[in-house]
Amino acid sequence: MNVTKKQKYIFAVLAAISVISLFFAIGVGTAMFSPMEIVKSITMHLSGTDYYDGCGLSKLGYNMIWKMRVPRVLLGFIVGAVLAVCGVTMQALVRNNLADPFILGVSSGASAFASLFMVFGFFTFFGKFALSLSAFLGALVSIVFVYCISRTGGRINIPQLLLAGVAVAMIMDAFVSLINVLAPNIFSLRNVSFWLSGSLAGARWEYLTIPFVVMIVCMAYLMLNYRALNALVMGEEVASTLGIRVSFLQKSLVLTASLMAGAAISVSGSIGFVGMMMPHIARLLLGADHKKILPASALFGGTLVVWADVASRTITAPEEMPVGIVTALVGAPFFIFVLKREASANSLKMN
Repeated sequence: MNVTKKQKYIFAVLAAISVISLFFAIGVGTAMFSPMEIVKSITMHLSGTDYYDGCGLSKLGYNMIWKMRVPRVLLGFIVGAVLAVCGVTMQALVRNNLADPFILGVSSGASAFASLFMVFGFFTFFGKFALSLSAFLGALVSIVFVYCISRTGGRINIPQLLLAGVAVAMIMDAFVSLINVLAPNIFSLRNVSFWLSGSLAGARWEYLTIPFVVMIVCMAYLMLNYRALNALVMGEEVASTLGIRVSFLQKSLVLTASLMAGAAISVSGSIGFVGMMMPHIARLLLGADHKKILPASALFGGTLVVWADVASRTITAPEEMPVGIVTALVGAPFFIFVLKREASANSLKMN
């Protein structure tokens, strides 16, 4: 499908809003920074000067902007984009617009292993990346179990895949509860609770590498196979008739979605509803073609998480609110709306 003039305009507006959001979100927080201070800080770094007098920006301000705010905002955008694209992938795989990135138990597995690190100090051998890598490892363990359970005759059975995801998620959630019961002190419980609700507070430049690379690689693969996604949504039989290797495609989509969800969760915790909401909005504006839905969802998801993070660090300032709470407050009503809309549409079809 060709991109119409209206759709090009929508993409241009989305891209502009995303860039503007990235820039202005850097200046908003407990400490406020003007656009000029942001420009000066970025210019200072790019010029190779860590700090110099007479620029009108304090060393503390420079450090806050470049070493804290910029990586945090960029990480928020990447995480939001990854979750949104992951949502598109899962919805195409299971042919259900209410599916989200966490449907396969990936989030629960990541939470369980991250809790082990925060409460009992497991995985400290990963060094300063212990939290992120332990969460990513937990996500991989979960998806391996789900994948093994859902295979039937060399193919992935979609209903069995969903049930396996629910079962593994319940096991991992029970494991998290057990860890909380056995926790030696209340401070570790607070850290676990905050991380489980989703947070970008610990963002560093080093944390951007893994989710960014995963986003680029997975996005490229999905864009190259957008026609196969379009066919899969119409049903396995239709896709097979069109020459799509359905079994291979399903396996690759499970791997791709799990990799994206694991990479996002490992650096931000569980930020819900982004992967469910953004694909719907993209479809409403651009139709059902995945060639357009994928990049549009990425822009929508990234922008949403950036501003959700801004809200999380300003609403209850100087304290921070988990980002997941903000997205849930927005996403839950949207989920109810979509649920009612789907029910109404099915009712009309039956009549």
